[in-house]
Amino acid sequence: MGYQIAIDGPAGAGKSTIAKEVARRKGYIYVDTGALYRGIAYFLLERGIKADEQEKIIEVLPDIQIEIRYEKRKQEVYLNGNRITHKIRTEEVGNMASKVSSLKAVRDKLLQMQRDLGNSFDVVMDGRDIGTNVLKDANVKIFLTASSRTRAMRRMNQLKRRGLNPSIDEIERDIIIRDKQDSTREIAPLKQAEDAIRIDSSNLSIREVVNRILKECK
Repeated sequence: MGYQIAIDGPAGAGKSTIAKEVARRKGYIYVDTGALYRGIAYFLLERGIKADEQEKIIEVLPDIQIEIRYEKRKQEVYLNGNRITHKIRTEEVGNMASKVSSLKAVRDKLLQMQRDLGNSFDVVMDGRDIGTNVLKDANVKIFLTASSRTRAMRRMNQLKRRGLNPSIDEIERDIIIRDKQDSTREIAPLKQAEDAIRIDSSNLSIREVVNRILKECK
């Protein structure tokens, strides 16, 4: 089994940014599990299937082949052979992913894939339930969080860099809704593992957070 660093936390807490940098510093593989759920969400949206149409979702799951490839040590996401890495980073896809990730059939489809990656490589894996469900015996568990306003500000700045002009209040409202969806779902809800280290990144730089995590790695 590889060395496993699990980073959980709510949307917009900086998990991906932090996890990528920790992986780079350690020379490990970075695994963005949220991208897997976003891939399924993207497929469903393209087919016009709604989150509450569970029978339809279960029916089409066998048609969905999500694959993570590492090209020049960068994670790329493929859906049925087509690269969709950048197409899955919209608010619509993110909200859909939050909803469908509560379905047992969806989680079961992706769970073994995530565990296989964690057992085959030294990894930094981020998501909502990595330390509590996917990699229960991870060497290091981190619960990374930040205030909803801070997370909304970060997301707004990302969107502005893409030439968009979003409303921070609308973004924060979406974040709060997603937090509730993720933390109250019956299957693998978002919560801090008992043995996880909690880090609030609201007033910390990326370097400060990364250094705190690296200190926990043996």
